[in-house]
Amino acid sequence: MARAGIIGAGTWGCALAMLLHDNGHTVTVWSALSDEARRLQADHEHKNLPGVHLPEEIVFTDSLAEAMTDRDLLVLAVPSIYTRSTARAMRPYCRYGQLVVDVAKGIEEDTLMTLSQVTREELPMANVAVLSGPSHAEEVARRLPTTCVTAAREMETARYIQNVFMSPVFRVYTSEDMLGIELGGALKNVIALAAGIADGLGYGDNTKAALITRGIHEIARLGVKMGGSFETFCGLSGIGDLIVTCASMHSRNRRAGILLGQGRTMEEAMAEVHMVVEGVYSAKAARRLAQVHEVPMPIIEEVNTVLFEAKPASEAVRDLMMRDRTQEAADWTGKC
Repeated sequence: MARAGIIGAGTWGCALAMLLHDNGHTVTVWSALSDEARRLQADHEHKNLPGVHLPEEIVFTDSLAEAMTDRDLLVLAVPSIYTRSTARAMRPYCRYGQLVVDVAKGIEEDTLMTLSQVTREELPMANVAVLSGPSHAEEVARRLPTTCVTAAREMETARYIQNVFMSPVFRVYTSEDMLGIELGGALKNVIALAAGIADGLGYGDNTKAALITRGIHEIARLGVKMGGSFETFCGLSGIGDLIVTCASMHSRNRRAGILLGQGRTMEEAMAEVHMVVEGVYSAKAARRLAQVHEVPMPIIEEVNTVLFEAKPASEAVRDLMMRDRTQEAADWTGKC
């Protein structure tokens, strides 16, 4: 059995801690907030996972040294905007060859790096991998059947992660496409904001289907242009994660989008959701990636105008609908 350190005590970190504990592993969870660590250690309940009891054997701490020392793997589960600062804080306690599994989803706005790239830059001594897919923490914590995909530089590492996380309620596939997995996981959050905006405007299933279908088209075109595999975007971290994030009320991106569609500002929507809305932080990076790689991404573009340029959501939808006429796959350069 493995000794695991979960770096991040949010809902996803706690859900994965439960999963690893159920699999027989020893688990310690780190929180950046001393009060939160003490509360979790005392109550073994997370305020955003109502009705879920965290096993008593899971240890919660505010000490990175305690969470990281003598661990077979570390799971980096902080929100994307804190990945770099947290990885930098981990550096004094990270041994050479330490396995670090990134499970957050995002792109760093200033550098346009994926989170595994950020982690490797801050922890060059570490063996960095990723785990992603359609996996709301609220459902994983309730032990509902879920599937994810993991990728690493070496397939042996991916298979090890697969073995550690695999359970009767959590199926893990392996992949060699770290870049594609991370791009799918980050960019789908922006499309989910668009799906939520459509819901907030009172639009129907036809609109949602169009956004999901054209959204994965945009994501895949950019991802393939950047070196990802087309098949990845047809899989769990592509269309799978996009569907669940656009359709579920567990999705904080969709919930924020609904508020935007109802007329709230970006700041008001984020405050009302009460948790980090990753798509807001990924939207600018996605727009810049589209510009750098010269890939048209009209949904991504319009989401940015709503978020940061105060464009009315109804106007953004109208402009998407009235773009120049074209064939459905006329501009696609990959396989179909």
